[in-house]
Amino acid sequence: MANLGGSNLSSQTMLLGREYYQTCFGERYLVLGPLVAHIIAGSAKRLLSSSSKTSKPRSLTSLLSWTGYSTTLFFLPIHYMTHRIHPTSTLLPICAVGPSELDYEFVKTGLDIWPKTSWFLYTGLLLSVTAHFTDGAILLWNTYLRNTAVVRRSFIRRMSIIVGFSLPILTGLFVLSKEPSMIFPSFAKRFETVFMSSWIYRL
Repeated sequence: MANLGGSNLSSQTMLLGREYYQTCFGERYLVLGPLVAHIIAGSAKRLLSSSSKTSKPRSLTSLLSWTGYSTTLFFLPIHYMTHRIHPTSTLLPICAVGPSELDYEFVKTGLDIWPKTSWFLYTGLLLSVTAHFTDGAILLWNTYLRNTAVVRRSFIRRMSIIVGFSLPILTGLFVLSKEPSMIFPSFAKRFETVFMSSWIYRL
């Protein structure tokens, strides 16, 4: 959306989507529930495979493994705490930034004040999730369909999907980073304090 209408259209679309995924039911059962279930299932499979004599666990250096662990242990916790938990703090000057106030101006604030950190975290999260999803989907496809043509083209297919998903989002972030801030200084101060609540933005 940022590629088409900048932060204004992006914020409108995001606020509309929050009516479905950021409710008591939606966030718990459509977002966090499946995510936790996937993490538990993957960890359990690794533990069971390590004790099995017939199958060995996937190498930690494989694309599927390290993207999964980098997302679960680093990128996702920081993103969730920064964009979901810290803004709800009632301490001054944050004063519990409401969902309607937390739009793409928040993202622009991070990109403007902490460009290197923000680009690293957003790009890392995006590429890790996209690569993990792509590699997992291709693995399932090859496992159950056993299409040798797909196996031979898996690297090209994998890279094409990763680039196809990631490039539009990264260009959208670039568009946002070039937009001037359109919030009051008081709001900017609240946003800055939210970011500073995360350890990585204090480095």
